Amino acid sequence: MRPPLKLTLIYGSARPGRLCDQVAGWAAAQVRDHGLFELDSLDPLADDFPPNAAALKARIGRSDAILVVTPEYNHSFPAPLKALIDTVEREWSGKSVAFVAYGGVSGGLRAVEHLRNVFAELDAHTLRETVAFARAWERFGPDGALRDPERERKAMAGLLDRLAWWSEALRTARAADLTAERAA
Repeated sequence: MRPPLKLTLIYGSARPGRLCDQVAGWAAAQVRDHGLFELDSLDPLADDFPPNAAALKARIGRSDAILVVTPEYNHSFPAPLKALIDTVEREWSGKSVAFVAYGGVSGGLRAVEHLRNVFAELDAHTLRETVAFARAWERFGPDGALRDPERERKAMAGLLDRLAWWSEALRTARAADLTAERAA
């Protein structure tokens, strides 16, 4: 039996009063309910955020899959998320990356399009499937619960199924690549 796939959920916002807590909390619950991933959350505002580049690289290096929860700020993604991505180097290579986005009218999709280019340069595979929350502040109640969640639950289930498929395929490919390197 194969070990579970390790998924790192990255909080893309570090703003005070951020909506990212609700959106990432919802996404984490969907990951846990899906059952195919071992979840590790990486929040730049959390006490357990890696204190240095080596620790951050180690956490990303252990991952098979990445789920980025990102807002859209000024038609792109936040600077703290870019700093986190740029701190890690080769550990992104051969990993599958999916997105849950939120924002105004576009639902954060402009941020996702910019992120796709960044991750392509890092040799990571981004999924076509994305879950996006337009006017996100209207979608989550004061208790943090998503209002009328059925459409997003279904979309997230499909995203996680594809993420599991790609993550397993890429984990196998990375293992074969390491085996070839050692034999050379």
